[in-house]
Amino acid sequence: MNVQEIIDKYYPLENELKEIFMVHARKVTELSLEMAHRHPELNLDLAFIEEAAMLHDLGIFLTDAPRIHCYGKAPYLSHGYLGAELLRGLGYERHARVCERHTGTGLLKEQIEANGWELPLKDFLPETLEEQLICFADKFYSKTKFLHESRTLEQVVESMRKISDASAEKVRRWASVFM
Repeated sequence: MNVQEIIDKYYPLENELKEIFMVHARKVTELSLEMAHRHPELNLDLAFIEEAAMLHDLGIFLTDAPRIHCYGKAPYLSHGYLGAELLRGLGYERHARVCERHTGTGLLKEQIEANGWELPLKDFLPETLEEQLICFADKFYSKTKFLHESRTLEQVVESMRKISDASAEKVRRWASVFM
């Protein structure tokens, strides 16, 4: 897999959007690999983590998020699912699963239905350790306020608490495994 070739296919211009995408992807990748190296006992697939972390937000350009220079039609929440469709079209199922499962701490079918979100009605929960690790690392960097700086664990927990107590607790569990 040539990660940069895939990125350049969907982000061909050197512009603000690509800069935001690349900075965020690199930060999430660096943190993911740092945590993976800290825990050799987990036998994580480092090459896969590097590829999937770089591509986890591939679908943002298809969304309507002007703050980060995205001028697509879809709601931002669907960027994971849309990125997964792109990667599946290229034959990368395992990487696609990271894209569609990294939003929040994962999305439940019931949440999607109750909120009327424009997503397929199914669970999008990170299952493998690699999926969980990338999802966790992603919470430390936003594409706006925290683009160049990392949130603290407590900031991440508090931001997830705004979603639900269960999301905040899941982040704490991941911290006990990966930090």
